[in-house]
Amino acid sequence: MQAPHLYVYDPKALSHILSKEQGVYEKTEDFLVMNGLIFGNSLPASHGDEHRKQKKMIGPVFSPAHMREILPTCYKVVYTLRDSIKKQVLRGDSEIDLAAWMSRVALELIGQGGFGYSLDALTENAPEHPFTTSIKNLARSATDPMLVLPRMYLLPPLSKIGTPRFRRFLLDIVPWPKLHAIRDMVDVMDATAKEILGQAQKSLKAGDEVVKARVGSGKDILSILLRTNMLASEEERLPDSDLLGQIGSITFAGMDTTSNSLSRSLHLLSEHPEVQRRLRGELLEARIKRGGEDPSFEELMTLPYLDAVCKEVLRLYAPVPFLLRRVRTDMIMPLHTPIQTSFDPKQRLNEIFVPKDTTIIMSLIGCNRNVDVWGEDAAEWKPERWLEPLKESVVGAKVPGVYSHLMTFLGGGRACVGVKFAQLQMKVVLSTLVESFTFAPGSKEIIWQFNGVIQPTTKDAGTTSTGHRKLQLPLKLEIVEKEEIL
Repeated sequence: MQAPHLYVYDPKALSHILSKEQGVYEKTEDFLVMNGLIFGNSLPASHGDEHRKQKKMIGPVFSPAHMREILPTCYKVVYTLRDSIKKQVLRGDSEIDLAAWMSRVALELIGQGGFGYSLDALTENAPEHPFTTSIKNLARSATDPMLVLPRMYLLPPLSKIGTPRFRRFLLDIVPWPKLHAIRDMVDVMDATAKEILGQAQKSLKAGDEVVKARVGSGKDILSILLRTNMLASEEERLPDSDLLGQIGSITFAGMDTTSNSLSRSLHLLSEHPEVQRRLRGELLEARIKRGGEDPSFEELMTLPYLDAVCKEVLRLYAPVPFLLRRVRTDMIMPLHTPIQTSFDPKQRLNEIFVPKDTTIIMSLIGCNRNVDVWGEDAAEWKPERWLEPLKESVVGAKVPGVYSHLMTFLGGGRACVGVKFAQLQMKVVLSTLVESFTFAPGSKEIIWQFNGVIQPTTKDAGTTSTGHRKLQLPLKLEIVEKEEIL
């Protein structure tokens, strides 16, 4: 008999799953196995003591102090993006596909800020790095409907058969093009990750002068992680295989989520010109106060309206709408909002019985839009809600998320370690682009599709070589005149 599924967005239930009883509600076996095969022994593929060990080492390198050091590198990357887009506008392009640009800049921010390694020149006709192609196509390929059921039911037992070399032999001889496409993507990602790690380790061994000559002057996340790891005790130190696994997993987890949050932000700003004008005014005022210089890390992160816009985008449009867990044993799940039973309209339950092996569908987007928490306007995009004290219902709900009462970056021991880096990327890109351009809707209707991550396209978009609909976000842009900036 098929195991039951339970859709959950109640904040108390989510806290129970992610924090209080985290050991009982585990990631599904197919998810752990798939991530292990794709990325190696990384945060997404590990659990228990191994996960805690990795997170203890990796979490601190994403501290605000390290983000402050990365900020100049981020500005340099985004200014290259701005100049490339400006060339398109000056050439007279009526509409510009910002989905492609957002994917490219998100990847290059991770490349330079994360690894001290450039993956994209961010010029209009620059050839795409094979790593970029693989990362972009992996999520959609791995969530292809033709692969989901085999992944869920066949992958865990097959992953235990024989040696890795034997399993690779079986993979190569199976006549399944879609599976071979994923194999080739993983091969490219693995080779690139080894090159990135090797260069970083070689630079550290060569001394400070060589490190300073690297992209980002050795202030990137990977260089900091390697230094921290070298100083750690033998039992806390991560082996090279674990360090290698983080490169692909951080890139995969960060690129699609950040790029599509940026795409959603620009789409919303194009549809809400009053919000766009107010945001541009705040950004211009901040630059004038700085005498035309870029805002400092503290100023950028605390600009109230920019912060409100980012939070509201991430609240209403979480790029990953849900995640799965499997229950290891029978549990009683508490609820923040009592539910009415179908067999007795007068009965209200404050907790429910969840049988062993139930699949939990944690709805991150459902919690972020919960009317009982956020009020009757929960489904509306209103950045202004963040400019005043939050409702008591929001504070009282005790949502277990690590970011502003939201589930977008999850919570508990499995919360996203890169939440500060994601915020920094969003704010650097949005502040630079909104200062430089005005955005208006294009001639095509934008639709958002779920490919593991929610992504933009249009109704008449063609398909890629892998058979997926092309990602598109065509918007109209105009340059903000220089005299308006200073």
